[in-house]
Amino acid sequence: MGNCLTLPSDSTDLSKKIKVLPIDTMFKLPSPLPTWPQGEGFASGSINLGGLEVCQISTFTKVWATHEGGPDDLGATFFEPSSIPTGFFMLGCYSQPNNKPLFGWVLAGKDDGNGPSGGVLKMPVDYTLVWSSELMKIKQDGNGYIWLPTPPDGYRAVGHVVTSSPEKPPLGKIRCVHSELTDQYEIDKWIWGADKISITTGFDVYSMRPTTRGTQALGICIGTFIAQVGGVSSPLLLACLRNGNSNSSSMPNVSQIEAIVQTYSPRIYFHPDEKYLPSSVSWFFNNGALLYKKGNELEPVSIDPTGSNLPLGGSNDGNYWLDLPVDEGGKERVKKGDLPSSGAYVHVKPVLGTTFTDIAMWVFYPFNGPSRAKVGFINVPLGKIGEHVGDWEHVTLRVSNFTGELWAVYFSEHSSGRWVNASELEFEGGNKVVSYASLHGHAFYSKPGLVLQGNTEVGIRNDAAKSKMVMDTGVRFVVVSAEYLGTVVEPLWLNYARKWGPKISYDRMAEIKVEKLLPSKLKSTFEHFVNSLPNEVLGEEGPTGPKMKNNWNGDEV
Repeated sequence: MGNCLTLPSDSTDLSKKIKVLPIDTMFKLPSPLPTWPQGEGFASGSINLGGLEVCQISTFTKVWATHEGGPDDLGATFFEPSSIPTGFFMLGCYSQPNNKPLFGWVLAGKDDGNGPSGGVLKMPVDYTLVWSSELMKIKQDGNGYIWLPTPPDGYRAVGHVVTSSPEKPPLGKIRCVHSELTDQYEIDKWIWGADKISITTGFDVYSMRPTTRGTQALGICIGTFIAQVGGVSSPLLLACLRNGNSNSSSMPNVSQIEAIVQTYSPRIYFHPDEKYLPSSVSWFFNNGALLYKKGNELEPVSIDPTGSNLPLGGSNDGNYWLDLPVDEGGKERVKKGDLPSSGAYVHVKPVLGTTFTDIAMWVFYPFNGPSRAKVGFINVPLGKIGEHVGDWEHVTLRVSNFTGELWAVYFSEHSSGRWVNASELEFEGGNKVVSYASLHGHAFYSKPGLVLQGNTEVGIRNDAAKSKMVMDTGVRFVVVSAEYLGTVVEPLWLNYARKWGPKISYDRMAEIKVEKLLPSKLKSTFEHFVNSLPNEVLGEEGPTGPKMKNNWNGDEV
């Protein structure tokens, strides 16, 4: 799928020359997409939502741009989709900050005649002018006008129309959608704002996403934006789409999943000083990992390589936990992991109403190492703070079910994480994503360097760097779960609901032996920082496994 940008012939130049902006470059993946294996509906170009057929458009015509405000104070550009296939109609315009390469999409819709009576798409009956830039004293390409379609009864508008003239757009410019195929939205990322540079009321533009998200949620991102005037946006102004089709025909089959993983499989680089590397789960079990039961702590049992003797089901009730071997030699050896045996455990799930597939690639570490703090210019070892047995981290690929194209990657970072658009990623070997695991803590980042948890004066260090130690997740991976297929057999250990490590508490300040050596002006700041650390950081406590995380059935947050 190509990206192109068409400039209108009547666009006007500013009196002062505008510098080239990141958005002037159109992002493309480094390598062309492969020919995907045959399947039912994955990567077929369109998806049927139950009377409404939609396709994904990533070719645009520029309508209006501003060169101030928004992220990095570089402004934003507003587009309408172009090269829409015959029979499909625009559902809304697209906008993006100017500080990133052009990379986005909107959906276009087509009535297939099998939806609610009266049809699923209708023209608006009128437009309301939401906002114009006429009174703004900023650098801009002419004037911009944002319009809200007035839908007929029983229909909802799902996107704005943007024009460069004050005349209302033609009624046939856009289509509204039958309310049965719409869902509630919430604002997502900030695109642009004019509150500080406008002589009128504040104005902001945000991307939209469904309010409810997860494997069972039916809400669909359209790729359009919502305009807020004066900081207020009624949820009734616009809507998201909703998938009224209960089947999962747009999801990839087993051979397509394998092709997707081979195409985008992340390469994980470990820090040159990393001592605690990943291993396979079976290696962990085979090399002395023990199962403990509350009330019978003196008689731990070895774990079968498949996890068949683990207590399966139930909940994290604290009655069972895993731990390292008892003997010191075995304990230290298992802590270090075994990179040659390690691989990715893949969970495939539908998201955004089955218009996208999330491929979560889980990596297991037998041990999570101790943390270090940055206090001014001093690095402070934090003793056992941060240590725990059994560490699960993951990288999630979000792939379009329209084309198979990678659109974003989620990097887990301890108990949270963040999405990074494909246009901001580093790639190797074609379209393979590069990821960096932080020293000892194993949080994943899209770029090397230092990420500080805290503030610029005091915080926990997350150091990431490239070394000769690397895991290519496409070499050894196994699909452990894809519930929608109904044919993937989950490993027994995946349904172990308890902790993968023991819980141990200790004196926080006793662990930090260099605190007395700090300059007096930093000592109180450091003590306050340590006391503010969450309880889960201040003691050893193993995590639960992947299937027990909220993002297993929900969205990444």
